Amino acid sequence: CSLFINLKNVLDKGYNLQPMASDVSTGVQELKELLDLKSNREYRSTVFTSYFGEADNAARLYESLVLLEGESPLSGASKKEETKSVAPEDIEFATLEGVLYLARKNDLAFTVRRKVLVIGEHQSTINQNMPLRSAIYYGRTMEKLVDPKAMYRSRRVGIPTPEFYVFYNGRENQPLEQTLYLSDSYLEKTDSPMLELKVNVININLPECHPLLSMCRPLYEYSWFIWRVREYLERGRNRDEAIGAAMEDCVSQGIMTEFIRKHGSEVRNMLFGEFVLEDAKEVWEEEAREEGHEEGRKEGADYLLVQQVSKKLRRGKSAKVIADELETEPGKIRKICEAAEAYAPDYDPEAVFKAMQNRTAIVGTAHAVVKEPSA
Repeated sequence: CSLFINLKNVLDKGYNLQPMASDVSTGVQELKELLDLKSNREYRSTVFTSYFGEADNAARLYESLVLLEGESPLSGASKKEETKSVAPEDIEFATLEGVLYLARKNDLAFTVRRKVLVIGEHQSTINQNMPLRSAIYYGRTMEKLVDPKAMYRSRRVGIPTPEFYVFYNGRENQPLEQTLYLSDSYLEKTDSPMLELKVNVININLPECHPLLSMCRPLYEYSWFIWRVREYLERGRNRDEAIGAAMEDCVSQGIMTEFIRKHGSEVRNMLFGEFVLEDAKEVWEEEAREEGHEEGRKEGADYLLVQQVSKKLRRGKSAKVIADELETEPGKIRKICEAAEAYAPDYDPEAVFKAMQNRTAIVGTAHAVVKEPSA
């Protein structure tokens, strides 16, 4: 890997483009406009999908995966000779045009001489449901590849040997490789599930130096491009400047040169959308964590109040007296006392609290006031 990462010193180049908004909130709106999210939500292509949607790159990727796995389902010559003989014309794409919700399709699917079916996904966040998604992708793909009438014949129908991969290049630290199993999602576990599907997850981030990067030049070049964009982002460039500078570096270094020259503006738009989405996901996750913490603090305050009220109820105090002593809104105390009646005389605070959760929130409950409409 060090052979590939020994890069020449590349001078930072200013990219004289009108900068787009760099703050995430505006970026999310830019993303929606960029992707044209209408009611039918058309699938958004990515640089990975487009780049490996070229038969030559898909052939090189399969060759490298065979060498990495150590065996090939293709019959005939030896593994080494076999992989060298895979040509672009041996590749037939079977990528789905619309699957599941939001008219989403899988990122990459192709057959090699109609004997092997490779289904791949590119992700910046590991999705533990990929085996389930892959199972659905596989079923829908086979509907395209197999003649419906053939399944009713008595003779066995030959089908391509499936292989499932996820190519990860997100910002979170992940293992160099990991395997996800469909059976991990089963509610009832068994030692020998009747249906199993495994997905090999490969970390293709350039600094991780996965052996696949040194085997597959197109994959290395793609990872180099993404790594270069992130380098510029870390140096303070906005997204548009970072992508533009990285594209210039690619051309000067002989990285994805023909692809960028051929699809320059498309590459810029696709990659801009991908990075805006990454940033948006981080913000959404952070907001979810903050909301969770805030919710936890509210629940803690609720439970403390229930404990205090329950203790005073055991002493025979009325709701009015308790409200005065705790200096709390009488309406809140009254609701707790009403819920606690079912648990007298012990007034177990945990039971009362659960009962209150089922009815309504104690702290911060908003009461709507309906005004009489004007004449």
